[in-house]
Amino acid sequence: MLLPAVGAPARRRGRALQEALREAVRSGRLAAGTRLPSTRELAADLGVSRGLVTEAYEQLTAEGYLRSGRGSGTWVGDAARGRIAVRAGETDGGPGNADGTRARGGGVPDPGTHARGARGTAHAVPDVRVDFRPGTPDLSLFPRAAWAAAQRAVLARLPHPSLGYPDPRGLPELREALAGMLTRRRGVVADPERLVVCSGVAQASTLLGFVLRARGLDAVGVEDPGSPEHGRLFASTGLDTVWLPLDEEGLRPDALSASGVRAVVVTPSHQFPSGISWSAERRAVLLDWAREVDGYVLEDDYDGDFRYDRAPVGALQGLDPERVVYAGSVSKSLAPGLRLGWMLVPEALLDEVVERKRTMDLGNPVLDQAVLAELVTRGGYDRQLRRCQRAYRERRDALLTALAEHLPGTRVSGIAAGLHVIARVPGRFGPPEQFLARAAEAGVALRPLEEYGTTRPTDGDVRLVIGYAHLAPSAVEKGIRLVAEAVGGG
Repeated sequence: MLLPAVGAPARRRGRALQEALREAVRSGRLAAGTRLPSTRELAADLGVSRGLVTEAYEQLTAEGYLRSGRGSGTWVGDAARGRIAVRAGETDGGPGNADGTRARGGGVPDPGTHARGARGTAHAVPDVRVDFRPGTPDLSLFPRAAWAAAQRAVLARLPHPSLGYPDPRGLPELREALAGMLTRRRGVVADPERLVVCSGVAQASTLLGFVLRARGLDAVGVEDPGSPEHGRLFASTGLDTVWLPLDEEGLRPDALSASGVRAVVVTPSHQFPSGISWSAERRAVLLDWAREVDGYVLEDDYDGDFRYDRAPVGALQGLDPERVVYAGSVSKSLAPGLRLGWMLVPEALLDEVVERKRTMDLGNPVLDQAVLAELVTRGGYDRQLRRCQRAYRERRDALLTALAEHLPGTRVSGIAAGLHVIARVPGRFGPPEQFLARAAEAGVALRPLEEYGTTRPTDGDVRLVIGYAHLAPSAVEKGIRLVAEAVGGG
């Protein structure tokens, strides 16, 4: 079962072992509750280093496939148990066959309010010198030469019929390439027949929203704090938004159970904006909830590829591909202007999603799809990801250094991945309104964390969502220095 992984090239052996273990759990060959050999025993059996096995166990424990306890060893968790059972018990019905309900607690905000606030800042900055906007890649890193070469290669061989109206699911070559890449990099269950090429996570959200609305659902749960865009997108399909609070492990189970919703959108690998990676327990709780209420989860794999200090945590979809709609795009890795993304769709929703995609836009441009397929197949996309990771790690480090030097005492979280961090600046530099106003006067655009959710802390500290990926290290340092000078820091 695991021996083929040992035969992989040395540089890929660790990943191959992880993939083999994942597939063994998914397929049921390793049943829930099965106790695994110790890292020392398995390493000896396979003839590999103990560190390789330890890393594989730790990675799959983080993703929810395995569980461990002090003095109890490691065993197979039950988070992935629904894959075969759900398929075996599938009916033509789905979550929309019963009326969806929503829980509107007191103080639930209009999603549009947060959307407008998060796109701007708390204070207008008339003359912006440095803009720390989150979620923005460095467009100068776009691989122009590689893209042009791939485009020439595609144009030289693309058959004339391929330039007609495309399959609404996307170009077959791209779906095959993406399925292989996502399986390898993100640990998903990727059937090319169930992969739909779309214009990014935004379109994936609206496609799903229209389908769920047609099935009778009237509300969707979103993370609090979370991306205001999620609320806006689902509102455009006629669905209400219910904010669901988070803690340091992920979505709070009590809030989820009490919400009354049967669909949620989450960012478990690198939660936006908090930067946390959901714990294995919360991932399992979410999937159990989806099975119990006959619901669906939209997994926005936000910044899933950009993890700097350890391997990325695998996608939630791999644990139950019949309850999770997985969505991603090249907006951060290549450029948002390409409008290229993908979604992996549960079998029960596939026909409806594809038909909605067909009526919405007849499919994405064929030429761009073919060029992306060429990049992925020839290794250019992986090279681009490595290039971006190196650049963004350097900028993150510059930000951490600048905060420590110019705003001492600042606590920073969410630093292990993504394109932004959360900075908690001591109250002595505040209060928050004054801090933001002075930063704006200095020409620095900042976004307070409060604009991304309903919580309003009262401790006086200034919580900021600081994006850094689009800024050169020198600009990062300059921006923090300008803020410090404006608020009386070091």
